This record gives sequence, structure tokens and C-alpha cells, in this order.
Amino acid sequence: MLLGFVQFSNAQSNPKMPTPQEMATKSVDELEKRLKLNPTQKSVIYNYTFDMCKHQLDLIKKQQAGTSNEDEVTKFYKMQNDTNNSIKTVLKGDQIAEFDKVLEERLSGGDKKKKKKGKRNKDEAEEVSVGIEGLKSVPPAQ
Repeated sequence: MLLGFVQFSNAQSNPKMPTPQEMATKSVDELEKRLKLNPTQKSVIYNYTFDMCKHQLDLIKKQQAGTSNEDEVTKFYKMQNDTNNSIKTVLKGDQIAEFDKVLEERLSGGDKKKKKKGKRNKDEAEEVSVGIEGLKSVPPAQ
């Protein structure tokens, strides 16, 4: 019974990392639904996304091992921007605008329709930072 408890606690503290294939498939499936991709677009975007997911997982592993540096993080963000720009070259018309919305939702922490509603007064509005402003760190409260 003790052995089972130890294995259970290890499983809780060390969740299985998704593979690059799983991450890319999930991302491209979402884009396919939202952007109505044709098979060629889906294939090209999958290749871009898969490559980015491989680099992302490599960076996460390095961060967990404590061997990453800020330069690698900066390179990853540049690669992520380049990948998004490459994806935009494959898209047409309204797809680009919808892709920008998807990116904005991902930056802000997910689909706004799926967010849980907290107990707030109807008169109280939540301040939301979007774009690059949402990425800037908030100064500590004093």
C-alpha cells in the first residue's frame, strides 16, 4: 500500500509531458475549426507548428533541468513570432483576422467564452490588458 501511495504521489508531481506531435495536432485541429483550413493549409501549418513544439519542449526540459539561459528563451520567442508570420503567409483574407484573434486569446490566457465567471458586482468591471501590455510584469503592490 505504501508503494502504491509513493507511485501515486510521483504521478501527481510529475505529469506526463505531451509529445510535439500531440501539441501540434491539438493546435492545428483548433485552427482548422476556427479558420476553416483546407487540407494543404492544414498540412503546411502542422509542419510549422510541429517544429515550434519540438523547440518548446526542448526549452521546457532545459528549464526544468536548470540549464537554460535567457538567450534561449529570447530565441524561442523570436522563432514563435517567425512561425506565426509564416502561418499568416499560408492564410487568406478573413483567416488572417481570425488567426490574430486566436493569438490574442492565447496571449490573454484562453478563450474568453470559456472563462469561469467569478462572483463580482455587475457594476465592477475587470481590467484586461491585451497585446504586449498583457505580457509586461505588474509592479509589486506596496
